[in-house]
Amino acid sequence: MSTELLYLFLTAVLLSVLWIPQVICQVNFKGLLTPEEYRDLRDLSGAPKVLLRANRAHVNLVEQFGSFAAFIVIAHLLEVSTAATTGAAMVFFWARIIHAIAMLTGAGIMRIRTLIFTVSVAAQLVIAWEIAAAKLF
Repeated sequence: MSTELLYLFLTAVLLSVLWIPQVICQVNFKGLLTPEEYRDLRDLSGAPKVLLRANRAHVNLVEQFGSFAAFIVIAHLLEVSTAATTGAAMVFFWARIIHAIAMLTGAGIMRIRTLIFTVSVAAQLVIAWEIAAAKLF
């Protein structure tokens, strides 16, 4: 398995388990959902902030996972693997780990979450650039 695919796999694992803190917070906040509550899962009025942050951490990774996975798969299929793509895949994964921790803890130091998010976007753009440079130019 290439390094890029390894980090795609690890990111998928992170995405798969990142909903767990949200569920734990939800159960602690409202208890087990009733059949009626399943119809309106967005009613989080009065919810503790950690529940809202856990939800946002998961949703934020969901929003970025598709493009990251696409870039990694395209690079793999086109056999584009450089030091830049492996480094960028690693940076993306660790940035997402740090982002999740910052979201769950509520860290707001120097807008760290925005900075980490920007780093993960930049990592994706590095991979996209490497693909374009190898196959389009």
